[in-house]
Amino acid sequence: MEEEKRQTYILFQNHTQGLKMHQLLKRSNIRHTIVPTPRQLSKSCGISIMVDPALAGAVERVMGQNPDVHTLGIHTIPVKRKSLI
Repeated sequence: MEEEKRQTYILFQNHTQGLKMHQLLKRSNIRHTIVPTPRQLSKSCGISIMVDPALAGAVERVMGQNPDVHTLGIHTIPVKRKSLI
């Protein structure tokens, strides 16, 4: 049986906080992408940062070292597969 693909998102109260985290992750060489926030996670700020779930621990360490950057948490969700039909 094939393993379900998952993706991890960091959510923010506003764009400013998201951009601060982007800079911190960039300096820490943690691969990430700024993406629209999945509506199933939040209807607040329009951006989130997507990382591989395997990097969640590294992201949490960066968050712990920078408590001045406010997040709404880290959430891992299944990736929806697109139908080929």
